[in-house]
Amino acid sequence: MSDGVNAPRADGDVVTFWHDLGLPGLIDVHVHFMPPRLTEAVWRYFDGAGPLTGREWPIRYRWPEQQRLHHLRTMGVRAFPALLYAHKPHMAESLNAWAAAFAHEHADVVPTLTFFPEASVSAYVDKALRDGAQIAKAHVQVGGYDPRDERLDDVWAMLSDARVPVVAHVGSGPAPGAFTGPEPFGEVLARHPQLTVVVAHMGMPEYDSFLDMAERYDNVHVDTTMCFTDSFGEQSALGRELAPRLLALREKVLLGADFPNIPHPYAHQLEVLVRLGLGDDWLRDVVWRNPLRLLRRAGFEPATAG
Repeated sequence: MSDGVNAPRADGDVVTFWHDLGLPGLIDVHVHFMPPRLTEAVWRYFDGAGPLTGREWPIRYRWPEQQRLHHLRTMGVRAFPALLYAHKPHMAESLNAWAAAFAHEHADVVPTLTFFPEASVSAYVDKALRDGAQIAKAHVQVGGYDPRDERLDDVWAMLSDARVPVVAHVGSGPAPGAFTGPEPFGEVLARHPQLTVVVAHMGMPEYDSFLDMAERYDNVHVDTTMCFTDSFGEQSALGRELAPRLLALREKVLLGADFPNIPHPYAHQLEVLVRLGLGDDWLRDVVWRNPLRLLRRAGFEPATAG
C-alpha cells in the first residue's frame, strides 16, 4: 500500500523523507528536555539498566542541550514538547516553572506541564495552564501513582476543559508498575470521557486494549514512541498484526520518538513506520497533520505550519 516514499536510514535522510511527502517538516509529541541535573539522573538510570528497562540501553544522543536542540531542528522537527515527569511529591511545580522558562526561550518548544498526586496539585496545574502550558505529561509507571487518585480528579477535569493533550505512559512496558495497564486509566477515561490523551508507546505491551480506547473515545490517541523498532527485537509480526487497526485509526496516531533517550538513530522510528506499508498519506497524518491538529486545539501554532 506504500506510495513509494523512501524510508530514512540515517538522520541525514530525514529532511528528504518529509520533503518527499510534501510536508514542511515533522511534529514529534514525545521528546524530553529536563533540567541538567535531572537529565543526568535519568541517563545514569539507563546506564544501570534499571528495573524499568531491564536491558542495556545506551543513550545515543547523550549530548549537551544546545546540540540536541540543533539536531532536532536540523532534521526539520518543527515543534516538540519538553516532557518532564515527577516521581515524588514537591517536585512537579518546580519542573513546570523550568518548562515554562524553557519554552519561553525556544519558540518551537510546546509549553509543558506535569503533576503528581499531592495536596497542591490542583493549584499548580491551574497555574501552569494559566501560564500557557499546552501539553502535559503523566508517567504512571515511573511515578508509581494511581491515576484514579482523588487528588487528580480536578486535574483531569481541568486538562479536559482546556483541551490540553496529556501524553500518558500508562501501559505496562517495558515493565509493569503497580497502576499500569488499561484498567486504572480506563476508569479515569470513564470519569472524564472528553479528556484529550496521547497514550505513550501505543500502550505497549497492552496494544489491543489501548487501541480499543482510541476507538471508543473521541479524544484518545496513541503515539508511535519506540513501537516496531529493532531495539526491542524483531517487530515485523507485531507490525503486520496492528497495521489494519492503525490504518483505521489514522487520525489518532501521532509521531513520538523518545528523543534523546533512545539507543537507535532518530530516523529509525520513521523507518519502521514506513515499513508498515500503510501509505504516504497515512504517514503525512502521523508525522504532521495529526499532531498539528491537537496542538492547535490547545493553542500552539508551529512557526512553519503554513
